[in-house]
Amino acid sequence: MKLRAVLFDRDNTIASTDETVYQEAALWIGTRFGLDPRQAGRVLAGLWREQEGQWWHLRSHAEEESFWESYGAELTRRLGLSPEAAAELMKTYPYERYMKPVEGAREVLTELRGRGLRIGVLSNTLPSIERTLDAIGLRDLVDVPLATCLLGVHKPEEQAFLLAAEALGLPPAEILFIDDLPENVEAARAVGMRAEQIDLSGQTAGALHSLREVLSHV
Repeated sequence: MKLRAVLFDRDNTIASTDETVYQEAALWIGTRFGLDPRQAGRVLAGLWREQEGQWWHLRSHAEEESFWESYGAELTRRLGLSPEAAAELMKTYPYERYMKPVEGAREVLTELRGRGLRIGVLSNTLPSIERTLDAIGLRDLVDVPLATCLLGVHKPEEQAFLLAAEALGLPPAEILFIDDLPENVEAARAVGMRAEQIDLSGQTAGALHSLREVLSHV
């Protein structure tokens, strides 16, 4: 069956964490509020690690907004800052600012669309997926951006892939799925999608080691 779409994961596939922003944010906090940047950096990194997975129950943009308000309040409490500082900090360094596109992402997505393929993104992430894709400069190249929080089901549950295929308006067999986690690749294959694992670190044998390698699979 002819391939008609490529469905990407977001994190560690078309986007990655920009570690330099943690340093930048810590220095900004130090300058703006007179704190030790090293301590600020430890608090920033530590709170995010603690909150990993705590957002899976979110199902709307309003719920996400409340989540970030609570997150900002806890962050500034640990830093010994005021509620006003929390609002300023979260506005200056929102979630999406810590992301960057992986090397060649825009060129690869442009090439795929030039070949007549639809582009989707299916990510285990908060509802604000469109905002994050816009922040890394890829939103205009994505036809169907899907956050599993809004779907109400997360990868590797098979229903997530079936809902993505429905949103793309295609049968699973006409979709190539790219993800860094093997369990998600296996789940996509189980519903009939073609699927490939990507490992941008180059350590996984048999995986794609750069986003450009996707072009040879379509």
